[in-house]
Amino acid sequence: MHRPLLILLLLLSSALSAAAEEFALKDGTKIVGHMLAVKGDRIEVETPYGKMLLKRSDILAISFPENETGDAPAAAAAKKDAPKIDESLDGTLYANKTGKFSLTLPLEWKINPDLRVSGDMMAGLSSRDNLRYLVVVQEEYAGSPESYGGLVEIQAKRNLDRYEKLSQSPATIDGKSALLLSYRGTSPKANNLPIQFLVAIIPSGNGYSRITTWCVEPLFNETQAMFEKIISSYHSTGTASAAVPASPPHP
Repeated sequence: MHRPLLILLLLLSSALSAAAEEFALKDGTKIVGHMLAVKGDRIEVETPYGKMLLKRSDILAISFPENETGDAPAAAAAKKDAPKIDESLDGTLYANKTGKFSLTLPLEWKINPDLRVSGDMMAGLSSRDNLRYLVVVQEEYAGSPESYGGLVEIQAKRNLDRYEKLSQSPATIDGKSALLLSYRGTSPKANNLPIQFLVAIIPSGNGYSRITTWCVEPLFNETQAMFEKIISSYHSTGTASAAVPASPPHP
């Protein structure tokens, strides 16, 4: 299993840990528990005092504490080795001088450094409430977008239960022939929550820029258009060299 495609596992083990989540409400209240489901405008949470329904509009942020066992030490070590990224967010314009690209984000999105767990990860971004996520990875890879997408799928199948590929289609992003891949599954690292992903694979220099977006499945239908808009805003501002060569995953 090569390091770049370990990202999905590391993200799910650290950003969506099975440890109890902390819900910070706008009135200053903090609730610790496990998110069970999203029901319309409410989130069902199991707490030590029983189940609660929280209005999404009342939630300021959700924190997913890093798991102190399993893959968390590996994720922490990888994050420590990650180089400093020259990035900025001015209103809705995200600019990354290190990776030489820009994105247009929705209002109230933020740079989320906790998502950057490896040196080839150029960006980690999320909504203010930590319910929607996006990362950008740059890798050297000599094969076609379809074969690169196959590597992404192989790793996703290993890290997700009930993996289901939803779609794969060509796209034009930043004037280049790209590939869009959508899949879903449940994560054993996150209380078996159903998670849906939309991935864009864009030619970049000697390899590809990979934009991975995801959120819990009940939110995906209302979020998909937003993810697609962010992905379509990707613009290369120069020739970026990939940090780590990609290679076929080992058994």
